[in-house]
Amino acid sequence: MINIYPVSKNNMTEIIYKYFDDFSAHQVEQIEMLYPLYKDWNEKINVISRKDIDQIYLHHVLHSLSIAAIAGFTAEDMVIDIGCGGGFPGVPLAIFFPETEFILVDSIGKKLKVVDAVCEAAGIKNITTIHGRVEEIKNRKFNYAVSRAVAPLKDLWNWSSPLLKKKAVDKPLANGLICLKGGDLHQEISDSNVRPTLHKIESLFPEPYFKDKFLVHVRK
Repeated sequence: MINIYPVSKNNMTEIIYKYFDDFSAHQVEQIEMLYPLYKDWNEKINVISRKDIDQIYLHHVLHSLSIAAIAGFTAEDMVIDIGCGGGFPGVPLAIFFPETEFILVDSIGKKLKVVDAVCEAAGIKNITTIHGRVEEIKNRKFNYAVSRAVAPLKDLWNWSSPLLKKKAVDKPLANGLICLKGGDLHQEISDSNVRPTLHKIESLFPEPYFKDKFLVHVRK
């Protein structure tokens, strides 16, 4: 893809535009704000490893956007991010899909404080945060659940399945759970009693960091 937008002065966002080139000017501004916002907040509330913060665009933002490479969320979709921590994958996905409603859930309130502050400063208006456990959410349905390195697949499916809508018409990816995982997943998949589809992130973004990292999709 051709990068048609300028990268930030420190060139940290260049890795994002290497693989995505269809952002609006407002989205570019939001993406470039993530590093200074998270760096500032991370000094107060540690939501990203301090040794990792300078790699935020490769290790966190692009990793989160691997979901966007296989899923085409729409204005009709509702997406829940289970155990969102400091906002990954939910925050980058909300920037990428500004018409889609995202609900970010975490049991640790101070992490959601960071998410709320980042969203306010960057003008991300399609995120709502919920302080609590996903198992406590009742009477709500979502098209997709997303998650990143939170819990075993078995638990993620048990938590998300009751919240997911079954209907999926004319979509690139069926309604269901999409989680980001790494390493040898054979035992975890066996224990889960589900039959997921695995996508190698390295095949989407051929960067050494994504070796042995996967998108795991469980259809509802």
